Amino acid sequence: MDASPASENPSTVPSATVVAAQMLPDGLVTADADGTVTSVNRRAEQVLGRGAAELVGRDIRTALPLETRNGESWWTLTDPWNGLRIRTGHREKLLQTSDGTELLVTAKYERTGRGGPLAGILLGLRDAEARRRAEHDHAALISTIAHELRSPLTGVKGFSSTLLRRWDQFTEPQRLTMIEAVDSDADRLTRLITDLLDVSRIDTGKLRIHEIPVPVREFFTRHVERAVAAGGDASDFTITIEPGAEEVYADSDRLDQVLSNLVENAVRHGHGRVDLSASPHASHDGTGVLISVSDDGAGIPAEQRRAVFGRFWHGPSGTGTGLGLYIVKGIVEAHGGWAQIDDGADSGAVVRVFFPGEPT
Repeated sequence: MDASPASENPSTVPSATVVAAQMLPDGLVTADADGTVTSVNRRAEQVLGRGAAELVGRDIRTALPLETRNGESWWTLTDPWNGLRIRTGHREKLLQTSDGTELLVTAKYERTGRGGPLAGILLGLRDAEARRRAEHDHAALISTIAHELRSPLTGVKGFSSTLLRRWDQFTEPQRLTMIEAVDSDADRLTRLITDLLDVSRIDTGKLRIHEIPVPVREFFTRHVERAVAAGGDASDFTITIEPGAEEVYADSDRLDQVLSNLVENAVRHGHGRVDLSASPHASHDGTGVLISVSDDGAGIPAEQRRAVFGRFWHGPSGTGTGLGLYIVKGIVEAHGGWAQIDDGADSGAVVRVFFPGEPT
């Protein structure tokens, strides 16, 4: 692409400032005190989809008729010529052109002296695609939360309302069954809220860890018993603890959370068999304990493994919040360890998490 016009006199040798403007990663449009466009860099051409020759020399208000989302003229609202002279610009705003193209616009007003008349305008322009992606992710978060909250809330509301209205019509065992269902749904709500709070703590680096020596077999056994109580077959679970890995130095509550997510994922994505193992591990990361949970499902393709530990990743089943492995990775890294996923020994996938040993 040829160099964009830098001023009303394109034959002028570009100054260092103009050359620097062409190298900016964001679009830049400048105008003089009267509002006449004096320069447009290449990135601004790309963002606007218009050549500099089409803009330079025109009044910036007609060359770039920026509007708010309500259709109001942004130039009328901001009015750098007749507005407050102490105003030196605007922070980034989401605006649109007359054809509906969305732009992120930052304005800088150059003035003659402090509080003096307008000397020039600089507009920074960025494509709003990143903003749209962020809004899409935000909408996905709201949708996920709403969906996950609605199911247990529906159960709680349905059973509690039925019991209140028809208490005398049910037998004692029926009442007990419904109350147990309400209790189970309340536990699901509590866990979802806990997961969301943990995601926030992980994102802000405020996840607190209190490490102590924790017996591995006791924790493994507890989670197998939970899975069996939820309908699993005890013969489908195996526990292997190698010498030197009987204890792991970790926050007991957080380790419980890690194992809960890993076992739940293995049960959900596998065909029944789940193997839990712990082994001593030594590498450049130091010494500690490597905990592995494997299933006999379809496994995870190599190209998707980096995404597995991201927020809202869902496996083939498409169930769950998609936060489990993100939380696992955050908790393990808060301990100074790491998490990874590989192919299982025969089939399926194995998730390994490393917990460093007790500091000496």
